[in-house]
Amino acid sequence: MKRTRGFTLIELAIVLVVITILIGGLAVPLSAQIQTRRVAETKQTLNEARDAIYGYAMTHNSYDPNRRLLPCPDTTGDGREDRDASDNACIDYVGWLPWVDLGAAAQDAWGNRIRYAVHPPLARKSDGLPPPSAPTNMLLVCTLSTCTPNSPDVVADNVAFVLLSHGPNGWGGRNVNGSTLAAPTGANELANLDTDRVYVSRPPSLPGQPAGEYDDIVQWTGYYGLIERICPSGSACAPSP
Repeated sequence: MKRTRGFTLIELAIVLVVITILIGGLAVPLSAQIQTRRVAETKQTLNEARDAIYGYAMTHNSYDPNRRLLPCPDTTGDGREDRDASDNACIDYVGWLPWVDLGAAAQDAWGNRIRYAVHPPLARKSDGLPPPSAPTNMLLVCTLSTCTPNSPDVVADNVAFVLLSHGPNGWGGRNVNGSTLAAPTGANELANLDTDRVYVSRPPSLPGQPAGEYDDIVQWTGYYGLIERICPSGSACAPSP
């Protein structure tokens, strides 16, 4: 009579180890692909939010009908811009994207609200844009939190507004449930949370690297590019030649 030989426990253990190694090798690239896709989706979301702000400016004016107006940030989390009782100035010039008013996406690919900061006079109805005089002390985008207006770390000056996702780690962000996540530990991510005019945009870095952990995604529009976009030559708000 012929006997059928089965697998021994050792052979089964070896097979399981090999399968585990194969699955683990596939899981890492898959995780990286998912993260890459989320980054791309968030960049597209920021681009669409930027275009929505352009649209707002084209349809809203200051007290002077020949000057355009940028939206105020949302400071309460309801997705609507917040202005003071006089309807002139913003409650704050740093907050969250007023996605309801703009008809834009409410969150990034990780489920966190998009941060929005605007140069104050451009969202103030008593000023608007173009302002009566050349803009000064506008927002700065740099590669390091320690940059100054004339340092080589400046990526863009004369920035009208900044849009920001807190990236995969979400540190400092506010999720769709209204909870604020843990504050970042790196100086460059912390710089994107304060209320000064310096924002940091740089390649991602891991904890322990000289620049510290950083994975924020930043989009911005310069003042002169904004004017060209919303006040084309010949329009009522176009700057005088």
